[in-house]
This record gives sequence, C-alpha cells and structure tokens, in this order.
Amino acid sequence: MPDLSLLFLLAIILAGLAFILLPWYRLRKALQQPFPEAWRRILARNFPVYRRMPTNLQLQLKKLIRHFLHEKTFIGCAGQAIDDEVRVTIAASACILLLNRRTSVYAGLKYILVYPEAFVVERDQVDEAGLHAGKRRGLLGESWSNGKVILSWADVRVGNRQFNDGQNVGLHEFAHQLDHETGATAGAPLLDKSSRYRRWAQVMTREFEALQRAAFNGDPTLLSQYGATEPAEFFAVVTEVFFEQPQALAQQHPALFEELHQYYRVDPREWA
Repeated sequence: MPDLSLLFLLAIILAGLAFILLPWYRLRKALQQPFPEAWRRILARNFPVYRRMPTNLQLQLKKLIRHFLHEKTFIGCAGQAIDDEVRVTIAASACILLLNRRTSVYAGLKYILVYPEAFVVERDQVDEAGLHAGKRRGLLGESWSNGKVILSWADVRVGNRQFNDGQNVGLHEFAHQLDHETGATAGAPLLDKSSRYRRWAQVMTREFEALQRAAFNGDPTLLSQYGATEPAEFFAVVTEVFFEQPQALAQQHPALFEELHQYYRVDPREWA
C-alpha cells in the first residue's frame, strides 16, 4: 500500500507548483499572441507619438501593453464603458515609461478606475484650530499606493493625442506609481545604482526649490507650477515635460533632463 502521507505531501507540492507556474504560463501565452490590428489602429489614433518612435521601441511598447492588459483590471465608474480603446490608450500611457528598463510592469498596481471625465472627491482637511472639514475637489487623476490608479478618460485621451504640450494626466499618475515602488512616495523612484541617489537628490532638490521660488514670484516657467507643491508632484510633472517637451527641457534645465534621461533610458528628442 502506498504511503498516504507521501502522496499527500506530493499533492501539496504539485498544487504549489501549479499555483506558481500557471500565472507565468498564461502570461507567456498572452505575450506570444500577435498584437491585434485593431489595437494598432487605436495607438495610431490615440497615441500618435507611437508612429514617430523607432521600430525597436514600438515592438517593446506593444509587448508591454500586452503584459499590462493581461494583468490589470479596468473598472468603469460613473457610467464609463470599458472597451479596447480605453484599455489600450491608458496602457500606452503607462508602458511608455517602462521602455528600455529592466523593471516589473507595475507589479503593485492591480486596478485602473476610469471616469468619463474629471471627477469630484471629498477630502478631510484640518484647519489651524484643529477642526475637521470636508472639502470637495475636482480631479483629472489620482494614484494610490494600495494598487489603484484613477483616471479621467476624456483627459487621458486629450493628453495622449496632444503629446506636445507638457500636460498628460496618464504619464503623471503612472509616474507616481513608479515613485510608489520605493515604499515612500517622495519624488525618488527606484534607481539602477545606489550611487545615483546622491546626484538625483542634488539635482531634483535644486530644481524643485527653483520652481518654488518662481511660483512664489509669479515668474513664467516651462514646468507646471503644480510641481512646486511637493517633491512627489515635481517628479510627476517633470516626467510629463520630459516626454512631451524634451527639447525645451534639455535647453532650459539640462541637468534635470539628464537625470530623467538616465532614469527612463530613452531620449524623446529623437521622436520629433
């Protein structure tokens, strides 16, 4: 008679292996599928920068989009329908930030909540007297460290189609997700070498403080002055400008451009 305890142990081991390997197998199968022609048309229509990118980056982007869509769950809010146009367009915003980099495809991100347009949230605020009060704010997007990104579909679509004005809510919120990966959303994402953090901190602090001074004085700036509110917002804002207005950023803020160039490992000036 076979040893039942050994059979039971073997069953547990096999179940554990299946639990580990099955998601990997399903992802591999998904990545082997050809990129649908309908998705290519969506990219051409809603993400025109794709057509200006070199072939190797186009191929990377399509593979990353497949990976992203395989793993993330999209949820429509306030009547927003979720179809391939919504999913592929938003995935393009997320995945352009991952090109040429050895990184997970937003491992901590599980859900994308999509509203038809700008949405209203209520936040609890405490005044100088210690009194709590709810304040309503209209938002285009939010990024949470608990695995959620919330986006206005209308603004994602406009931002991706007008990929030259330095304003893109998709890039902004997914940059926050990269920032979250360190465990502390403070404007310093995971860098490839520990030696780079010192230089990153020096450049980012200097540029952040310069933007704060400009905002205080009312001076015009290339960077949105919303980036002067805190370092995390500064990183998200400069990410938008790096991808959408790289020539201007390189000319006006060369050290800042170089830090982002080293981090993102692409040069969007070549896509003009």
